[in-house]
Amino acid sequence: MSAPSATRTRRVPTWATAFGPQIVAGLVLGVVLGLIARSMSTAADGNENWLVGTLATIGSSYVKLLTVAVIPLVFTAIVSSIANLREVANAARLAIQTLWWFAITAFIAVIIGIVIGLVAQPGSRTSAGMDSAKDPSSVGSWWSFLTGLVPNNFFALGAKTTVTDGAATTSLSFNILQLLVIAAAIGIAALKVGKKAEPFLVFNASLLAIVQKVLWWIIRLAPIGTAALIGNAVATYGWDAIGSLGVFTVSIYIGLAVVFFVVYPLIIRAHGLSVRNFYSGVWPATQLGFVSRSSIGTLPLTERVTERNLGVPREYASFAVPLGATTKMDGCAAIYPAIAALFVAQFYGIDLTITDYLLIIVVSVIGSAATAGTTGATVMLTLTLSTLGLPLAGVGLLLAVEPIVDMGRTAVNVTGQALVPTIVAKREGILDLERYNAPRNGDPFVDEDADVELAR
Repeated sequence: MSAPSATRTRRVPTWATAFGPQIVAGLVLGVVLGLIARSMSTAADGNENWLVGTLATIGSSYVKLLTVAVIPLVFTAIVSSIANLREVANAARLAIQTLWWFAITAFIAVIIGIVIGLVAQPGSRTSAGMDSAKDPSSVGSWWSFLTGLVPNNFFALGAKTTVTDGAATTSLSFNILQLLVIAAAIGIAALKVGKKAEPFLVFNASLLAIVQKVLWWIIRLAPIGTAALIGNAVATYGWDAIGSLGVFTVSIYIGLAVVFFVVYPLIIRAHGLSVRNFYSGVWPATQLGFVSRSSIGTLPLTERVTERNLGVPREYASFAVPLGATTKMDGCAAIYPAIAALFVAQFYGIDLTITDYLLIIVVSVIGSAATAGTTGATVMLTLTLSTLGLPLAGVGLLLAVEPIVDMGRTAVNVTGQALVPTIVAKREGILDLERYNAPRNGDPFVDEDADVELAR
């Protein structure tokens, strides 16, 4: 009599449960749902159909969850990093190197933007009419950087009341730059107080660990949020909006692609690092930035992959990544304003001089700090146009494709915000190369409680 066969347990493949493939599946599912929603008819009352509404609600709710984590994460991380920097001899050098590389990459990006704008001539190749021109609702100012440093309150919160159909609604927002100032001041004060502040620093470290655990739970929902966000984008924007601004839109994405696929890899290779490991490590933040169109909303995830994937020390990453989320914007503050400024000048038939091009470079390299804490690239564009003396009404010409180009801009922004801390950490000899080169095994990062198997 033959022996009974052993019972085989069917296991789910690793690729099906890993975070990375789940993100890709979310992107694919989102595109499919977006196309279905776009093909559906609108509701009887003329509003969006139920699928579009569902995707929009889920997507915006996920971004809100991430945004909620920003204030406690940035505050506790900055305070903790300042306390830990007591043991880092080159803390001032790290800060200077960070700002220096912010400027270098912005300089390269704006040069690329100017070249593409001159070659493509998007303002001369558009059928947009003058009736599309209108003044923007908000304008950038060089004073915004200085006034933005002064906190409005302890939590850097601001309130805005809008009246629609006689009903008033109040929404809260926060200024990340002011939050950085507050957290830095408290962290430095705690160091000056000395032994009496030790209980506070211990409590802050415990709170940071709790916030990071909650953040991990939120991040695990990223595949769902990704599907909803990209689905809503496909359903809402489509490609119909490009219309007469096709050359401009393509020019922006060419510029972003050159920075993303050429400039960043060259910088990475020049520092002896693996390009593949960098992009596989930063991918979760890049894709979330693309679908969410929010560097601040993506900030918690960007900081996490920078630490746990790319090997940047936490005490440095918790300073550099939030700072980058406000002042490091190669997409919004370099590529976009350069090409957009040339578009406006070409549209109105205004010839730019060498001085004007130099001003575009200066504004792009240091101007993003002047718009820190504000929303969108429109403010940065108005700062550029006003500096050059170009018509601000030209901003209205580009609003039709704003959501479409903003997706690519934000993805490049977020990637650059992780790149600079990685490069600086490598240059200063504090990058954890074992973690950077560790095999991903289908997961871009692991839970805090899990053991990290590093390549030996």
